[in-house]
Parts: sequence; structure tokens; C-alpha cells
Amino acid sequence: MMNDVQLAESFVSDFKRIKSAIAERIVGQDEIIDLLLISLFCEGHCLLVGVPGLAKTRLVHTVAALTDLEFRRIQFTPDLMPSDIIGAEVMDAQRNFVFNRGPIFSNIVLADEINRTPPKTQSALLEAMQEETVSVGGESYPLPKPFFVLATQNPIEQEGTYPLPEAQLDRFLFMLVLDYPSYEEEVAVVRMSEKSNVETLPASILNAHTLLEYQQLVKRVPVPDHVVETAVKWVHQTRPNSALATEITQSYISWGAGPRASQSLILAAKCRALLQGRFSPNVEDVRAVAVPVLQHRIIINYKAESQSLTAAEVVRKIII
Repeated sequence: MMNDVQLAESFVSDFKRIKSAIAERIVGQDEIIDLLLISLFCEGHCLLVGVPGLAKTRLVHTVAALTDLEFRRIQFTPDLMPSDIIGAEVMDAQRNFVFNRGPIFSNIVLADEINRTPPKTQSALLEAMQEETVSVGGESYPLPKPFFVLATQNPIEQEGTYPLPEAQLDRFLFMLVLDYPSYEEEVAVVRMSEKSNVETLPASILNAHTLLEYQQLVKRVPVPDHVVETAVKWVHQTRPNSALATEITQSYISWGAGPRASQSLILAAKCRALLQGRFSPNVEDVRAVAVPVLQHRIIINYKAESQSLTAAEVVRKIII
């Protein structure tokens, strides 16, 4: 039985091994990979926004293999029904109703192009993401632990899509925006695809039990008062009706982030501090995760859009 210091050292070592293994299959995207793994170790969920072909699915497949977790992919389409996600009661050979579990009963669930399905089906994920249970026919069924939802969106095609409701967006710890690879990185991608073993999944480094131990370790990390106060201050500064609202807030934000944003900032900062070899987070840890935590939790107004400002840029102006 390891103490917390030994567990933290093992955590950092395993994180580096996972990153090294991912680098053998994914070129670049270092910051995205770091944040995705932080989200996993924080028991959070991720929303990935990026055009097709940026290795989103490949990245999730690789993480699932390295952590020895069960992985399922759900392709969201306009005709997808809630029962296609959570399952449904069916009649067996003895003419009794039994619950047939859907693909949501996995450790890692990839919700591909989540904004292509109507709100009724999107909402089927809400209880699962927050409570980690599924309710069918008056019965609640616990989801396997650990449980991690990774949803993707295509930022280009908006026709025939259904924007995620704010309540569902708030349940994602991070929103990560993927960009095109650089010239050198794309050359490396093409070279990598020439290898015969490029599709071979790597051997696992973690198991579910160890991952759960790391998740509990992150929760136990102590946080100084001034770090908590800074995180809460920045969240309050995103709210136009707050006494702490800045001129930037009044000019560009119509709706700010809720209390879950403050909790998410501190939780992600704890994990980042551990990965940096520190046993307590500082303000810079909070600043480093502020954009992915806040950009999907605020609503910018027409003035910001008319000046081509994104939510991420507005957040950076607030936390500067």
C-alpha cells in the first residue's frame, strides 16, 4: 500500500509513459493530449471541437488501450434515439422484460458529432455524465467506473445540427479546440502512415483500479486559500451582473459561468500541479486551465462576434 507521496510519484511516471506511447501513434497536439489526460484523471468529460481528420478518434482509441478500459463509439445522427445510447427493455425467451444495456455502459464513450442528433437524444447523456447512472423503467443502473465521455463537434458544418444546451455543455470539464498540424507535423503524419504497424494498438500501462486510485489522489491535493479565491474571482468576472465584472465582461459577455466552473478550475489545477511535481496548485495552474474550462461556459454577445472575438479570447482578456 503506497502513501500519497509514492502514489504521486507513480502517477507522474505513468503519465509520462502514457504520453510517450501516445506520441508513437499521434503526431503533435501535445497540449490537447495533456488536457485530455488531465480530464480523465479528474473524472471529467471532454468536448473536442475540430474538423475531420485530426486524429480525434485515434487518440481516444489509444488512450483506451493504454488504460485497459472498455471503449465504445456512438455515431450521433438525426435519427438516433435515446434507447440507442442507454439501452431498452426487451422481452426474453421466457416472455419476461429484461434490460438490454446500450453502448453507454462502457468506461470510455466517444460521442462522435454529438450536435448532429436532436436535443431529446442529447439529453440521454445528461444523467449518465453527471450521476453516472442510467434510469430505465423506474430502475437505476450504475455505469462502470471509471466513466469518461468524449464528445466531438465539427465547427464548420452547421446545417442540420442542434447546438448543445447550456446544461449539457456545463457538464464537460474541458472544451478543447484542435487546430491543423504544422507543415513539419503533417509530413511526420504522412511518414507515420507508411509504417506497417501503425494500426497496432499499444499495450496497456494502467488498469481501471490504478486509474481510480489516481483520481482519488487528485481530489486529496490541498489547495491554498488564495488559489481558490483567485479561481472564484475569475469565474465571477465572467458574469455581467457581478460586482466583480470588468469592462471586458460588460462589453463582450451576455451570460457568465456558473459555480461548477470554479470547482472545475480547482480540480484541473490540482491535477496539473501533481504532474508538474508539486503537491499543491498555484495561480499559474489555474490560469493554464482557465480557457478550456471557461470558454464553453460563457455566452459572448453580438459586439464580441462583430469584432471576431471568440469566447477563448474573451477569457484570456479577463484572466490576464
